[in-house]
Amino acid sequence: MEGIVKLAGLILGATAINLPLGYLRYAYERFTFGWFFYVHISIPIIIFLRIKAGYSWQIVPLTLGGAVMGQFIGGALHRKRDSHG
Repeated sequence: MEGIVKLAGLILGATAINLPLGYLRYAYERFTFGWFFYVHISIPIIIFLRIKAGYSWQIVPLTLGGAVMGQFIGGALHRKRDSHG
């Protein structure tokens, strides 16, 4: 049970880290330096947290999914803010 909670925390952490980054990324045109920066800057942090939690590379798809979800939600929040003034 403790392992599941730790894994869920890691995935939610990846999502939480990427929420503000996705929000900021949305302001940049696709494939510019700023866009790439905000998409990729969380990777070293997530790798560090994964290693400190004692997980191997096999859970990378789960943390990547959490990171993508955070980027998507952050971008959606930025779009929603822009559409409401």
